[in-house]
Amino acid sequence: MNATGYQPASLPDTREGWADYFGGFARVVLVANSDAVEIASLASRHGEGTLFVFFNKVFKVLDAPFERPSLLAARSSAAGANIVYRREVDDVLRLLRGEHFHGILNLSAGDREAFSPAKDFCGARVGYLDLTPVFVGFYPQTHVPTSGFALAFWLAEACPALPIVLAGFTARRSEAWKLFHDHEWTFEQIVNRLLVRSGRLTMDGGSGGSRWDRIAGRVPGITATDVALVSAEVLSERLEGTNIVVDRLLSLTRLQGRFSGFLRSLKPKTRKQKLAEKSAAGPPGKS
Repeated sequence: MNATGYQPASLPDTREGWADYFGGFARVVLVANSDAVEIASLASRHGEGTLFVFFNKVFKVLDAPFERPSLLAARSSAAGANIVYRREVDDVLRLLRGEHFHGILNLSAGDREAFSPAKDFCGARVGYLDLTPVFVGFYPQTHVPTSGFALAFWLAEACPALPIVLAGFTARRSEAWKLFHDHEWTFEQIVNRLLVRSGRLTMDGGSGGSRWDRIAGRVPGITATDVALVSAEVLSERLEGTNIVVDRLLSLTRLQGRFSGFLRSLKPKTRKQKLAEKSAAGPPGKS
């Protein structure tokens, strides 16, 4: 069984195969690339039978080789796996490769994302997982799911008996790391917290909304539903106030924005930009 530390000779390439693989562990901890993750403390809180899943640039959370059972989820783009496209495979694997490393899950969650061939992963064991169909008609069409959200949501559905822990899933910017606008962070946080409340996921190092529960527990006659409705009203008012300020800032910086856009237009197009333009010109479909 996987929970004993056994590493399969090969990794799956179907959703069914991956569900069986993950289901062999006592629990799965998904580790976000976040300042909220303290890897030594995280590893000490989750014992034998745990699989730790890292994402792409693991050097954001690891500063030494990781000595527990682990898997790397390498997200794809139109140009192939991001760590391959950016030539970061060696930098990532030096922190994971060892007797406890199970290999690389090349993950796709958007219909224009292409897998990279196994030979591009520097000898690591590789499997493929396409979650694009899982989010059709569910995830906002203007964005694509983050790797962590895609894997967590799918696991919650595919392996309902498997304990799944989200470590560092805060969706907050930091001084070191940014959030990308091609993901719908608010939608993902809402879904994650609903799954936490239902018991299908566990948060470690992120907010589960417990401060709102404390209000309902302290004030007589107030329910969690009352708190949620009033919170939505307050947040809506604050957001409208923020929008007014943003509009003023945009009017003041419009000229600078045009100049910045002109300078960016002079830069040579990247491979990703060329692929995006080619895809936009042709019929939609998997790259």
